[in-house]
Amino acid sequence: MPPDEGSIVRKVLTALRQGSAFLVVGAIGFLVDAGTYNLLVFWGGEGLLYHYPLPAKIIAIAVATVVTYFGNKWWTFAHKKTDNPGREYLLYAVFNVVAIGLQLGCLGFSRYVLDLSSPLSDNISGTLIGQIVAVVFRYWAYDKFVFTGASAPADPSANRQQP
Repeated sequence: MPPDEGSIVRKVLTALRQGSAFLVVGAIGFLVDAGTYNLLVFWGGEGLLYHYPLPAKIIAIAVATVVTYFGNKWWTFAHKKTDNPGREYLLYAVFNVVAIGLQLGCLGFSRYVLDLSSPLSDNISGTLIGQIVAVVFRYWAYDKFVFTGASAPADPSANRQQP
């Protein structure tokens, strides 16, 4: 029996809501990442970690990851309740380490292969391109492996038996 039209509409609306929330949380994370990195590397011309862009990027991503974890847990994937928060934290951390590797790869390629080190090139490679690659990976990984708990019904009356 094919799914009814209402079921399809609900699934599409849920996907749009979840994707939109993820993008908003990601935008906040992007601002935290970019702001932290630029403060560490370029504040006052040559920041504290100017000659150490990769460790600066790791710090910036770590700060942004904490912010986005709570945004994703409490908003994007709030409908998925977990029975095992320890597993969720561990997998979130593991997939963020992979995503950090993707971002660092973009920054490292720009810095050490293309020999570009301006604020513009660092922000394009490490923050913009690296973030896009990492966001796509994170959304897929979070939905598939991290926030996998049972979905809470959107409508409490949906669980009631019909007469």
